[in-house]
Amino acid sequence: MMKADTDDHESELQQQQQQFQQHNMFEGRDVSFPDYYLLNNNSSSDVEDLENVINDEFVPLLKEFKEVEACIRCCAKDNHNVNQAFYLCQRAVSHPIAPLYDYKDSSLKPLAVAALNRIFYLCDRDQDGFLSDDEFMQLQQKCFHKSMDVNELEDVKQTLNASIPGSAVARGISNEGFLALNKFYAEMGRHETIWGILRAFHYTDSLSIDEKILHPKIDVPPNSSVELSPKGYKFLVDLFVLFDKDNDGGLSDDELYKLFFPTPGIPKSWQETNFPRSVVCNEVGYVTLQGWLAQWAMTTYLDHRTTLEYLGYFGYVDKLNSKNGSSAISGLHVTRARKTRKRNGKLFRAPVMDRTVFNCFIVGASGCGKTSLLESFLGRRYSEHYSPTIQPNVVVNSVELPGGKQCYLILEELGELEGAILENQAKLETCDVLCLAYDSSDPESFQRLIDLMNNYPGIHDLPVVFVALKADLDRQQQRSDQQPEPFTKQMYLQPPMHISSGWGPSLSELLCHLVNSACNPRVCTPGLEPEPEEAESFVNPFTIGYGALGFMVIVSMWYLRGYAIGHRAS
Repeated sequence: MMKADTDDHESELQQQQQQFQQHNMFEGRDVSFPDYYLLNNNSSSDVEDLENVINDEFVPLLKEFKEVEACIRCCAKDNHNVNQAFYLCQRAVSHPIAPLYDYKDSSLKPLAVAALNRIFYLCDRDQDGFLSDDEFMQLQQKCFHKSMDVNELEDVKQTLNASIPGSAVARGISNEGFLALNKFYAEMGRHETIWGILRAFHYTDSLSIDEKILHPKIDVPPNSSVELSPKGYKFLVDLFVLFDKDNDGGLSDDELYKLFFPTPGIPKSWQETNFPRSVVCNEVGYVTLQGWLAQWAMTTYLDHRTTLEYLGYFGYVDKLNSKNGSSAISGLHVTRARKTRKRNGKLFRAPVMDRTVFNCFIVGASGCGKTSLLESFLGRRYSEHYSPTIQPNVVVNSVELPGGKQCYLILEELGELEGAILENQAKLETCDVLCLAYDSSDPESFQRLIDLMNNYPGIHDLPVVFVALKADLDRQQQRSDQQPEPFTKQMYLQPPMHISSGWGPSLSELLCHLVNSACNPRVCTPGLEPEPEEAESFVNPFTIGYGALGFMVIVSMWYLRGYAIGHRAS
């Protein structure tokens, strides 16, 4: 807000009162303007009265109205302080103080504090609670593209210690000291320095993180999946190691809280899957590195936008020192689109070779042992207590295939949503392989699978694996329309695999078979006749070998015959 002054001092005071009465009108509403007091039409002959102007007008004004950012005396006629006046007005728009500092309370505003705390977290690379000299210098270089002299840094530390003892020690500047330093900048009118720090970490004028950082655009073709790239896995491994302070191989609740400090908290999808129960944990229930990576592999597969968002919160872009705001995408990998093929009028999925994360739905009769299978998948003990699954139950773990290749397998028990999901084509598209389970000790269990196959035709387009659970109990003759073996043979599928939660080798065999079926759906698609074996070609390695040998014999005989005739003639 600008004010024009006349040579009549009394008229000037009246105009001041009217001007700030208008300001008070706006003050009660949800309107925020940067305020500057401009004393204009003062010729250079009034320079000797500057001291009186400052003492009599500027100082009382600044004391009474805390929202006034600056007072300046200028003269357009003599070109006195004109550039400075326009600079202040421009700075009020490009580097506003209002979002940062509350003059009434003489404190930084909550959003500014939250943003600066996150920046401190990202710059504290060893997470010891202090910005060391090197870390502070890196912050200086990142924000202002120039280094700071060691003596200047010592002056900063001395200033902080004079204000807050212990805020700057040999280990570096504490979080409290970092906030006090920025508060000092705001009070000294150097709020452009604060904005330089905030904008270097992609904060907008509303003190929110730029959408281009949290939600960068990524093209995912239909029938493609999204996985973590090697860079993404490495970043998450480093994050786990950094916050595992006690080196016990697991993240405790306190360590998880500190890890997720710069984010809105643990992702909602993780809470819905009952994390950390959805992954491998150690003996005291803390998520291990294996479980940590598996959870992020599942999150990326099911909802890659969440992974991108949290990579932005964790400072993936900033820690790479990338100038490209969309570089968080380098933490992900988009697989090739899955294609379909047709043989004898039957559609089936083509093999996939570039995927390492697969999603498996497990369905079957209630009480057949699906939950126990999921628990065994995570290395947990079987429980005798039966509790029906109401809500979907999701777990994920790594699977090592023969040859050493490692993949991640997501197992989803559908619960009461089983019917709704199986008739939803969009949901079935997210399923890489379907596991149909029954209780081999319950004679009524297999009929449920026959009913599912008859009632939900979408199943016939998926890779399917039949599993007979509780194989450690006595096998019962199934009272169903068809027995398991003839039924699977009729559909050109392998007979059911007999599995027990307590049999480790059988479980490993099942997991590898599920992954292989997802990779090569042709061999386990219901109703797809196997390819006819090609007749052995007449020209085979043995034929070629014997032909070459016979040719050599004939050539040798012809040579010997010619040699013998020549020898007789001589």
